[in-house]
Amino acid sequence: MNKIIEKVSLNPTVTKMVIQAPLIAKKAQPGQFIIVRPLEDSERIPLTIAGYDRQAGTVTIIYQIVGGTTMELDTLNAGDSVHDFVGPLGVASHTEGLKKVCVVGGGVGCAIALPIAQKLHEQGCEVHSVVGFRNKDLLILEDEFKACSDVLKVMTDDGSYGEKGVVTAALEALIQEGNQYDEVITIGPLIMMKFVCQTTKKYGIKTIVSMNPIMIDGTGMCGGCRLTVGGETKFACVDGPDFDGHLVDFDEAMKRGSMYKEFETHRRDEHCNLMKQEVK
Repeated sequence: MNKIIEKVSLNPTVTKMVIQAPLIAKKAQPGQFIIVRPLEDSERIPLTIAGYDRQAGTVTIIYQIVGGTTMELDTLNAGDSVHDFVGPLGVASHTEGLKKVCVVGGGVGCAIALPIAQKLHEQGCEVHSVVGFRNKDLLILEDEFKACSDVLKVMTDDGSYGEKGVVTAALEALIQEGNQYDEVITIGPLIMMKFVCQTTKKYGIKTIVSMNPIMIDGTGMCGGCRLTVGGETKFACVDGPDFDGHLVDFDEAMKRGSMYKEFETHRRDEHCNLMKQEVK
């Protein structure tokens, strides 16, 4: 089992955990993920690595509390241990040779985008970052993005912070200002990534997306994370999670992602009922 070193609430629904995992920290790269099982009888869920410290032997994960398993994970505190913590899995994000990149993150996806932006910055790449949230209360990691970005645009749907509007509006404005990007890297909700790709396709800019479909074993054996990319079946856990966004069938991915909503709602309600019983 792996000990939780630190737990911090980033906003009402998003939590950061720093976990002791020296073997994973030794090999982890931006873009890779781990599979965590909080308790012995919990489900296994994939979470992208949000950071790592090779010297301290720790790995950082940032998760949104949306279902039964993330609720179970959030019951643990610093000093507790997660039952299983497996990784690093997946193919690391390609960053070598890039000179100018726009990183576009949405919501908790910004936690996945941040280590990529940081690595690009460390390699001397000019980094422009666009991050979007529904409102100011859900904003996360602004200071961290400022530290590794030559340009940072913060967007909120309601205009309560930064600029009012969606991330695609800020991205297109940057492109129309004359910025010539080697790549756009976008991470967030599927619908957001779809529209980012539609925007960049008009300008012929290569766009990489990070896909996070349902996963079970993380080794490509179960087939649960299959996607259609360029007309071919790919598995996010071993072929990705990064793919050429202009080739991804987003409509199929969104349809498959909604298949388990009823089950997820049941698991969340079940966990809430158990918590209420424990309080009594």
